[in-house]
Amino acid sequence: MPDYQSINLSVTNRVATLAFNSPKTLNALHQKMRLELIDAVHKVEADEDVRVVILTGLGRGFCAGADLSEGMPGYTNFVDQCAAEYKPWLMAIHNSEKLYVAAVNGAAAGIGAATVMNCDLVLMADDSYLYQAFSAIGLMPDGGATWLLLQKLGYQRAIDMAVNAGRLSAQQCLELGLANRVVSAESLIDEAQAWAEQMAQGAPLAQAAVKKLMRNATSMSYAEVVDQEAVEQSKLIESDDSRNAIAAFFAKRKAVFKGK
Repeated sequence: MPDYQSINLSVTNRVATLAFNSPKTLNALHQKMRLELIDAVHKVEADEDVRVVILTGLGRGFCAGADLSEGMPGYTNFVDQCAAEYKPWLMAIHNSEKLYVAAVNGAAAGIGAATVMNCDLVLMADDSYLYQAFSAIGLMPDGGATWLLLQKLGYQRAIDMAVNAGRLSAQQCLELGLANRVVSAESLIDEAQAWAEQMAQGAPLAQAAVKKLMRNATSMSYAEVVDQEAVEQSKLIESDDSRNAIAAFFAKRKAVFKGK
């Protein structure tokens, strides 16, 4: 594994774990961390042995947002900085064929909250929370957070969160559909690993097709979705994984999926 300074990357049982590693600042994203995250995500994406990815933070918090103390080193405006240091890994997660699981410990604020919402599945510690801190410092949500909030909460709740520096507890996130599960803080990583390993044994081609369709369905009509489902299903029907799984079903044995 690469020797990163601000990111911990490990792989166990086809599950990669990317952990923000700047606990003294509650994992505020500084420039080095962002650049290492781009590289780490690309390595995970290229690793055929990895099927599911866990994102988490070391220490007391998931991510406190961007590190405001360093300004914009090397850039004269945020447009260029965002394009170079934020968008590459955000879009890699969004467009990935792999499933990303956010394991949220403590605060996920600012870009940290956007990162959580950009993942496919969210597991939250019972004392964790999402915080849209931007308006408290005269800024607006970024990292795709306005789109993500709108998609997940609807306009009224989304704009309330954005303009009033909204904070949602783990339980509120669960009730609103922002989180899949809430577990004790002590068991968070173990629960996330077990859940991810379970999904890693599933059918990767089918998982990728479902993610692709669901990520794009909101911009499509119902009829277009039906048609696109048929296209993806046709590919899956012809796959070795599906043929072997159907044979395993009739033979009453467990299917083994190879992604082919």
